[in-house]
Amino acid sequence: MLNSPFFRLVFLALVICLLIAGGCATTESARFYTLSSLAIPGPEAEAVDRSVAIGVGPIKLPEHLDRPQIVTRTSRNELELAEFDRWAGSLGDDFSRVLAENLSILLSTHRVSIYPWRKSVPVEYQVVVDVARFDGELGKNASLIARWSIFGGRDKKMLFMEKSRISDPALARDYESMVAAQSRALGHLSREIADAIEAISRKGPNQ
Repeated sequence: MLNSPFFRLVFLALVICLLIAGGCATTESARFYTLSSLAIPGPEAEAVDRSVAIGVGPIKLPEHLDRPQIVTRTSRNELELAEFDRWAGSLGDDFSRVLAENLSILLSTHRVSIYPWRKSVPVEYQVVVDVARFDGELGKNASLIARWSIFGGRDKKMLFMEKSRISDPALARDYESMVAAQSRALGHLSREIADAIEAISRKGPNQ
């Protein structure tokens, strides 16, 4: 009876259903992103002496952004965590790395260190950043709001303090476009910081 055509047909149907169910249960592959630095030097590249030494950090991020998932907004008060679109590493480390690279390009100096650095490393200007917002809405804008300070001189006193509000359009409704817009926003912040360091260096850190 078990070898009858009817039971063979039922068994075949069950196998097909199991194969289909297994295919449907396959999970989507995760995608990973990193911020990008400025591609070419800006017009400020020759403004500061090449011997200037800059320290970047510490960089402070809000707790809700310090996670693997890319965070976007669906409204003013609602956040969305991407399930399959993630940062390739720590967002805080990536932010520090790109800011350091950007300042190196904009100020034409290779003497840029990322916090924490060794005590033996000379640092003339230390850039500290407290990020309040670094997210956006897919297909709309990436937003970066940050308070930042520059310390310098022998006693490492505060030389400059500012709050920046930056918005850059995301060119498409996807995470790659959002991360690209966030990179451009960080580039704008880097230029503001580079301009401030240039102005301070002209006067001298102790003035």
